[in-house]
Amino acid sequence: EVQLQASGGGLVQAGGSLRLSCVASEFSLDDCAIGWFRQAPGKEREGVSSIGVNKGNTYYADSVKGRFTISRDTAKNTVYLQMNSLKPEDTAVYYCAADEFYTTSYPLTLRQSLFHSWGHGTLVTVSS
Repeated sequence: EVQLQASGGGLVQAGGSLRLSCVASEFSLDDCAIGWFRQAPGKEREGVSSIGVNKGNTYYADSVKGRFTISRDTAKNTVYLQMNSLKPEDTAVYYCAADEFYTTSYPLTLRQSLFHSWGHGTLVTVSS
């Protein structure tokens, strides 16, 4: 199982930016897809964005398109989520997760059942 650690959360004003990091230990992410998910208080967990680490292909939920950018640094075994133009409704605990069986033979997705390894979350709070 992939060990993942998410970090970079914090308190920011609406319109501000944060960059989240997801670092993997003792496992190369090169053949994985990494997804970012979030869970707001009282709501179900939802997908935000995913990336095929090897080729860098990406997928975004409609709610974050144009504001969030997912990227990877394979040398650091790290995936990032750059979040710009943050809104109060982006407030949530953000999690990263790995689909260790991902191949480019199927499209990237945010179907949570495909992501088997989950890190602890990092809290993002956006004030109005």
